[in-house]
Amino acid sequence: MSKTLIYAHRGANREAAENTRTAFERALTYPIDGIETDVQLTRDEVAVLWHDRDLKKLGLPDKRIDDYDYRQLRAMNFAGHFPGAQPEGVMRLREFVAAYRARCGLLLEIKNRGWEDVARHEIKVRQTLALAGEEADGVLISSFNLDSLVYAHGVAPDFPLVLNLEPEHTVDDARRALDAHPFLHGLCVEISTLDVNMVDSLRSRGKSIAVYTCDSDAEIARALMLEVDILISDVPQKALRMRDR
Repeated sequence: MSKTLIYAHRGANREAAENTRTAFERALTYPIDGIETDVQLTRDEVAVLWHDRDLKKLGLPDKRIDDYDYRQLRAMNFAGHFPGAQPEGVMRLREFVAAYRARCGLLLEIKNRGWEDVARHEIKVRQTLALAGEEADGVLISSFNLDSLVYAHGVAPDFPLVLNLEPEHTVDDARRALDAHPFLHGLCVEISTLDVNMVDSLRSRGKSIAVYTCDSDAEIARALMLEVDILISDVPQKALRMRDR
């Protein structure tokens, strides 16, 4: 068993505004193994990095990423909610992959929302796959949207795809998903659902397991004890210390 890989959740998001270049650069001041980030689509179909369903952090609680074109989003301050941060516009997925894929592993979570047309879901998937490249080479794609992963598998059958499970999903849900969709590279589960049964279910099927979001000492220790493949944390420096000591 290889050692657990530590991934910074949206960059070093407690030291800089999440999903910004500053957060990613700050994360890489630690010897992390990878970065997790979130992919959404602008109104004019540019893949950009943002997690939330809305733009409340920008003072626009009734607006979403897909209400604006990329040029408009670049002019907004996506770091304004973080105290003392210098202004930063939204970051394109293209920029992110170009800047970081040679420096660490990447976990690209496609945020496909229920209000979007399926056609936009598919555009987002195709763009993410195209920017990731035909050779995965340290890049994983994940989503909570299983239909999007099924579509992605049809586009790129050999690309490693990870299904994210919600906190309410049980080990039985995990088993059903893996049995019905054997192409899945693995699952990413919420830390509260991580136990021996969950890990054994994946290992017995030869699948990888990632866990989000491990921040407390107890959460990190549990993930390390169960030897998950990827541990995603808001405090990657703590996870690294605990793993390596």
